[in-house]
Amino acid sequence: MRSVFGRGDAYMGSKDVALWVWPLAALALLSVWLLGLRGDLWLADWLYAWEGGRWALQSHWLTGPVLHTGARHASTAAWVGVVLAWLASLLHPGWHAWRRPLGYLALAVLLGTGLVSALKAHSQMDCPWDLARYGGTRAYHRPWQAAGQTPGRCFPAGHASAGYAWLALYFFFDAVRPRWRRRGLAAGLGLGLLFGIDQQLRGAHFLSHDLYSAAICWFIALGLSRWVLRSRRAEMLA
Repeated sequence: MRSVFGRGDAYMGSKDVALWVWPLAALALLSVWLLGLRGDLWLADWLYAWEGGRWALQSHWLTGPVLHTGARHASTAAWVGVVLAWLASLLHPGWHAWRRPLGYLALAVLLGTGLVSALKAHSQMDCPWDLARYGGTRAYHRPWQAAGQTPGRCFPAGHASAGYAWLALYFFFDAVRPRWRRRGLAAGLGLGLLFGIDQQLRGAHFLSHDLYSAAICWFIALGLSRWVLRSRRAEMLA
């Protein structure tokens, strides 16, 4: 692994602690509201009523072909572009400084989306459109009540992870262009929110599904950055 990404050593500090603690605190608080206090149902009820008592946007050209299918393909194409750039950095000595950050970015996006997809494939939780409350046939269960149920395969949110996986851009830019790291963070958050809201409008996911996808992608990106990237300003480009 070191021969591919370059040598590096992890570092810890107050900033690192904050990057773990504040997201964990937000995850806990939002989980209490969405799952414990049924904020998921409150928001889904509102969207379902707003769409006329049915998921009117489920097959809309914007929410379906564009923001679901098209956006997923665009995210995949962007990842392929990162991999190709990383391969190019192996061949061009002048691109050596990009090698480890690009390798990190490709791996973080792959692991984030991959883990979310794996968890989703074995989940007992259902999508809103499957529930009797919203015109489906199944009863609503909270995560701790869903064990033993027929797999619903709807938690966490797979499509949202195609956006939230790019939260890794925060750490990528932190390594090569520190002033751009907030732009990377905004890009990952923006894409994840866009993809997640799209799926909520279609009745495909609850907000908590997106929340946990974001958390998984963030913590994978954070943990991997401390293993692959040497420091915040490592490999600065000339």
